Parts: sequence; C-alpha cells; structure tokens
Amino acid sequence: MNRRPLITGIAIAAATVIALSGCASNPGSGGGDKAPSGPDYGLVTAGQITVCSDIPYKPFEYEETSGSGKYTGFDVDLLTAIAKKLDLKVQFQVTNFDTLQSGAALLAGQCDMGASAMTITDERKKNIDFSDGYYDSLQSLLVKTDSGIESIKDLAGKNVGVQQGTTGENYAKEHAKGAELLQYSDDGVLWPALQGGQIDAILQDLPVNLQHEKDDSSYKVVETYKTDEQYGFAFAKGEKVELRKAIDEQLKALKDDGEYKKIYDKYFATN
Repeated sequence: MNRRPLITGIAIAAATVIALSGCASNPGSGGGDKAPSGPDYGLVTAGQITVCSDIPYKPFEYEETSGSGKYTGFDVDLLTAIAKKLDLKVQFQVTNFDTLQSGAALLAGQCDMGASAMTITDERKKNIDFSDGYYDSLQSLLVKTDSGIESIKDLAGKNVGVQQGTTGENYAKEHAKGAELLQYSDDGVLWPALQGGQIDAILQDLPVNLQHEKDDSSYKVVETYKTDEQYGFAFAKGEKVELRKAIDEQLKALKDDGEYKKIYDKYFATN
C-alpha cells in the first residue's frame, strides 16, 4: 500500500471514470446504453406475466371464492410455479374463450399469453403460437343420472350444450347425430343450463365434466371420447418468442423435478 501520491491520484481518477461510466449505463439514469438486466420478454407489465383466461373453467381456472377476484386451479398453479422459476409474478385476466382461441385477444396486446385449457390444433396454429403440451385430455358426455341417456347415440332429438369455439363443439357437430347443439360462451353458463333443464347434456372436456359430477352426484359422465388432445399455453403469432421458450424450459424443469406431478395430483389424482 506504499504507493506514491501521483500513482494514487491516477488510481483515484481511474476509479472515478469507472464509477461514472457505471452510472451512465444504469437503466433509468438517462445516459448511455442500458446495462443488461436479464431476458427481455416484452411483458405488458414489468416483472409480471399477464395471462388471459376464460374463467370459470374448473378445475383449470376458477375463483377461490365467489367475487374475490383471486384465482386458483391447475393452470393457475402451474403457471405460478413456472413464473416463480423465472423470478416473475402472474396476473390472470378474464377473457372470452373465442377471442383467445382465435388469437384476437393476444394480438390486441392486452396480455402476454393465454392459459385456458386450450387444445393445440392445426387450425388454431394458423393464428396462435403454442407452448409445448402440458396436459392430455379427452372429450366426454355429462347428463342427469335419471336422463336415460347412456351414450352419444341417445342424443337424437336432445338439446346438447357445447362451449362455442371448442374442440368439444367440433366433436359434437361430427358425432352427435340428430342432436340440437346449443352454444354457450363458457362453462359458467353451460353448467347452470344443464342444472336448470335448458339442455339435456354437456359435451366438453373430461376434467371439467368430472368436476361437475364430483360437485353434484345428480349428474354423471356416461361416455368419454379419445381425441388425442393436448392443452398448450397460447401466444400471439410470431410474438413473445423468448417468453414462450422460457416457459417451455421451466415446464420441462417442473416435470423433471417432480413439482408438475404434485400440482397435477392436487387436482386430478383419484383414490
């Protein structure tokens, strides 16, 4: 530490230049290039993934208690776990499913992505970029236990409720011969329609119909249909590429470390 004053002065000057240079590159300081601060996901709100979702769709996304504005469900828990690995928060925003599956809500920039138990299809891929698949699903038929309906062959002349824009609706159009198909915007109105007698059956994703069966023993799933469907998270076409890649990476990490199974079992494990 026995340095001469001149050398000390040079060292101090150099240190000052470095310090000032560091200040100039600090984001928000108003000068120089911004220093890198992690991946740029182009988020609507900094530090938060804003997710558009058609709610309610239990057990994938629904309010913890009516009117609370706080959401839970498989999709919610899974994305929360993914976001935590990315050091981000998650905010869900209620959005009509049809505007989600068409890509309109995503292109409008009101959210960073969509998570709404959405099946990956070639038709949707024309307008949407999907994450890797995160859930395998079937279609199913839910009816009142005393309805006399035992299969899709018994639906001729019956009113069958479907959610507009879904793969369930497509399956019903193709296979529910002679049935009158009634479209509903979401399960929040579809399920009460069955309970109120406006329709005789619901044809939609198996996990949702199983939840209704669990909630009310007056109803039962009488048939399931293997459709080789996988759900994926949705992104505006050609946008949020880095965010989509990061979510795929963390989804794989959750499967590898067992956290995915814990979340899955919370909602779908059977005794």
